[in-house]
Amino acid sequence: MKKKERNLYLSNVDVEEALDLYFRRVDEHLYGLDVEKVQVIESQGRVTASPVFARLSSPNHNAAAMDGIAVKAKTTFGASEANPMRLKQNRDFVFIDTGDPIQEPYDAVIMIEDVVEIDEETVEIIKAASPWHDIRPIGEDIVAHEMIVPSHHTIRPVDLGALLSGGILEIEVYRKPKVGIMPTGSEIIEPHEPMGEGKIIESNSRVFEGLIKEYGGNPNRYSPVADDYGLLREQLLAAVEENDMVIINAGSSAGSEDYTVKLIRELGEVLIHGIATRPGKPTILGIIQGKPVMGIPGYPVSAYFVFDTFAKPLIAKYLGQGVPNRPRVEAVVSKRIVSALKHKEYVRMKLGMVDDQLIATPLNRGAGATMSLVRADGILIIPQNSEGVEAGERIQVELLKDMQDIHHTIVSIGSHDLIMDMMGNYIHRQNARYHLSSAHVGSLGGLMALRRGEAHMAPIHLLDEAYGEYNISFVKKYLSNLDMALIKGVKRIQGFILPKENPKNIKNFHDLTREDVQFVNRQRGAGTRILVDYKLKENQIDGGAISGYDREMTTHMAVAAAVASGAADVGIGVLSAAKALDLDFIPIGDEEYDFAVPTKYLENTMIKLFIKVLQSHELKESLEIMGGYKFDRAGEIIIIN
Repeated sequence: MKKKERNLYLSNVDVEEALDLYFRRVDEHLYGLDVEKVQVIESQGRVTASPVFARLSSPNHNAAAMDGIAVKAKTTFGASEANPMRLKQNRDFVFIDTGDPIQEPYDAVIMIEDVVEIDEETVEIIKAASPWHDIRPIGEDIVAHEMIVPSHHTIRPVDLGALLSGGILEIEVYRKPKVGIMPTGSEIIEPHEPMGEGKIIESNSRVFEGLIKEYGGNPNRYSPVADDYGLLREQLLAAVEENDMVIINAGSSAGSEDYTVKLIRELGEVLIHGIATRPGKPTILGIIQGKPVMGIPGYPVSAYFVFDTFAKPLIAKYLGQGVPNRPRVEAVVSKRIVSALKHKEYVRMKLGMVDDQLIATPLNRGAGATMSLVRADGILIIPQNSEGVEAGERIQVELLKDMQDIHHTIVSIGSHDLIMDMMGNYIHRQNARYHLSSAHVGSLGGLMALRRGEAHMAPIHLLDEAYGEYNISFVKKYLSNLDMALIKGVKRIQGFILPKENPKNIKNFHDLTREDVQFVNRQRGAGTRILVDYKLKENQIDGGAISGYDREMTTHMAVAAAVASGAADVGIGVLSAAKALDLDFIPIGDEEYDFAVPTKYLENTMIKLFIKVLQSHELKESLEIMGGYKFDRAGEIIIIN
């Protein structure tokens, strides 16, 4: 392939159409699934290839159901409290323990608690026993030759007990499909290797390994292969030979060094290159030597969803199973989501129950936003030919987490600060039932979420330019329809975030207008953005004169990361973000980062726990290490009239 030669997508195929086509072609090469025998004690998680029938009955004898005495039922008739009956050992009864065989002529058991010992050979009873009372008959649990588990059944821990009780020591199961994983790219390195400029730590293959194990397959990961056509071809041929299916990660797009589609076409057949989904469009589905080969995009979120869509059901097919649907719940979306008409889109969502309404807030939609997968409680699937959903609309969300966790989640929507991540951690440590969901939409966005009843609290730091004070006037202005309180949080230092040693000698806001200075801003509605505009107005500076004024980031850490990467010369944010990335910092003033909360939630157990953690010595110590915080009034409650 010439250096400037580029791939073209063969298609923009609908996801369901792609699945149907690919699986029909895979079926042509599957002439029966491989079967192997395994010991029952090692079979958990394996899928049965045939039904399993009991060899023995359980119990395999008539057995005592409890400790007591075995008796002849007819000899006990007439016994009562008014007419106690005495029995002689070895003539009328024998002592017996739970599970002991019942021998003729005895046909009933009286539990030891209902027996009064008179002497070593005599007992007294005050209640008659009916025939077969407290006796487990042969086969009460399992009858020989009855089915214990059907075929295509995944063995669970409880199944192990039933199989062993039925005398089964070995079963036939489908062989785990061996899935080859080929990470590719000259820029990727293993986690233990030194990080150089332009290098990326390879992690997708480890996610694939875990998912393959979870779904019942046997992962076979290869070391990363550089973008060299000969090396890739050699490794791909070996992977096809050694595995039942192969996943090639990265190199599936249309770049000059994206060789995957050409390799699959040369060595086999490309069925599809390009599916109508976002993320994950540049997916390749092919077959080499009768084995499925997939080219999966390199961005982590794309990789996850393509794997989930195509590899997961393919592994299930090799195991003779289908893929169960994730449970769905109805929720109200808290923020407008715009979607392209030509793609089916997977949007990661954060969920929380506010009053009796389930609220869904979209997370970062970038294909490389790995943390959106970590934080997601569910997935919103926006179908192709849809322009998206409006704020307040009811949607269906596929659950990734248990609803019990979601019911015990504090929904916080508003301004971002590292303190929110730490608060969530400490809340969960204090009480494992509770969680904190923090969505970053800016201070004003948080107040609007409270107004719509979509959050328990809104972290805010809004400067009233007229009075130079924070937060209270904004709560009064935007939430006059609610009974509100302000939980005082922390004071934090805002300032210029700069590269180490401040190479461009930026000292004040006037320096932002220089031609050689690239600025990065926060989004409209963010408290920091309001502070920036206040300071620009104070210094009589027009934002249009600043290069990068319209470039918006949604968190302080994103601002710091832009400066650290060299994408910007300066941004404004909190000291803790600058320290986290070892950047220089010039303070411009303190601000008050507080939590607006409807008063009806102040007695809520979760909010009480939030305040307890906010005032804790543990949190204070952690924030002091980070730097840039003051705790004068943390946890104080102000009722806003």
